[in-house]
Amino acid sequence: MPNIKVMDMTGNEVSTIELSDAIFGITPNVSAMHTMVVNYLANQRQGTQSTLTRTEVSGGGRKPWRQKGTGHARQGSTRAPQWTHGGVALGPKPRSYRFTVNKKLRRLAIKSALSSKVLSGDMIVLDSITMNEYKTKDMVKMLGAVGAQGKALIVMPEVDSKVIKSAANIPGVKTALVNTINVYDILNYDKFVVVKDAVAKIEEVYA
Repeated sequence: MPNIKVMDMTGNEVSTIELSDAIFGITPNVSAMHTMVVNYLANQRQGTQSTLTRTEVSGGGRKPWRQKGTGHARQGSTRAPQWTHGGVALGPKPRSYRFTVNKKLRRLAIKSALSSKVLSGDMIVLDSITMNEYKTKDMVKMLGAVGAQGKALIVMPEVDSKVIKSAANIPGVKTALVNTINVYDILNYDKFVVVKDAVAKIEEVYA
């Protein structure tokens, strides 16, 4: 089983934790992670883009010239797609881009993402995160002390408004709960900062 050190908010090692092989020690499945990232991004799309077809563009009711004898190609409307200001052929219309992924693949993908963070050394375990007041400066100091500067995902076992709001104004930092983490966020952020109690919950959920 992989072992990882547990730090306090000042960056000092206080203990070690043994991680579950079944969740944090598998060989990452790149294909499964890619599928889940595509699924996440597709589900974020609004799908509200819309173009006008030749039937929806105003004008063009009259045939521009007679069918034969002019030397021009025959035309039935000035709003056909080949005309300037004409309609769009085969353009996008409002639709849903959502698609579902089976549960087995979702679990494999998130285990792969978690294992990849352990393999790359980008998983940071803290014994706890406690903020006495709403203070962005203290959060920045803590992240710097544990080596999580830049893009970091902070995973907590339960809602703590002081932690969430203290991190909200830091560019590239996001807070999440165990039940809201996803493959895209785990891979998108450089550092995966997780509270010790949240590790236990992750292992309980994905065991």
